[in-house]
Amino acid sequence: MWVRRAAIRPVPPFAQITRRALAEVEEKLADDGEEARQRLDDAFSRFEETQPALAFRVTSALSAPLDETALALGYFLTLAVWLAFDAVFGSDLDEITETALAGVEESLQLDEQLRLSDPAEALDSDDVVAMEQPEALAFVHEHLDAALEANADEVDVDDVHSIYRVVLIEVLALSYAVRPPANAQAFGAEFTA
Repeated sequence: MWVRRAAIRPVPPFAQITRRALAEVEEKLADDGEEARQRLDDAFSRFEETQPALAFRVTSALSAPLDETALALGYFLTLAVWLAFDAVFGSDLDEITETALAGVEESLQLDEQLRLSDPAEALDSDDVVAMEQPEALAFVHEHLDAALEANADEVDVDDVHSIYRVVLIEVLALSYAVRPPANAQAFGAEFTA
């Protein structure tokens, strides 16, 4: 068992998203045409209905003045992450409250402060999130890297970083919103709270 110093709560194994789920969502989002755009609009409407606090947080971030690359990444990544969680967990995904969302944001901020205060700390907070949701963060990094590489001369890195932070918060908040399965006791008491 690996022991780590972090303010970010562990993600239970039953709440981890798979690469396959993300690949299926990516394939659906890659479709072009009017029908695909309508599916995206419908998906975003469902996102707003089922996760209003999270959707408001995402919409607020995307409404800020952002460069085109950051804005496109923001729309794609936030919707793809939610669609993957929705596809895998569906009705086992609780609505994220404002309080829960604020708690996730605060824990990420506290974790960042802990890491900055320790010069010997080798990990960044996003590394901790990647250990908790490896496939989700691999997916996010893949798309971030591709967008930054393709638009290296014109991208505003600060804008991309602000979107990346929103996606980290979304990944953690959705992870904690997954209801434990009936056999959750097999995972241990710490994952059922």
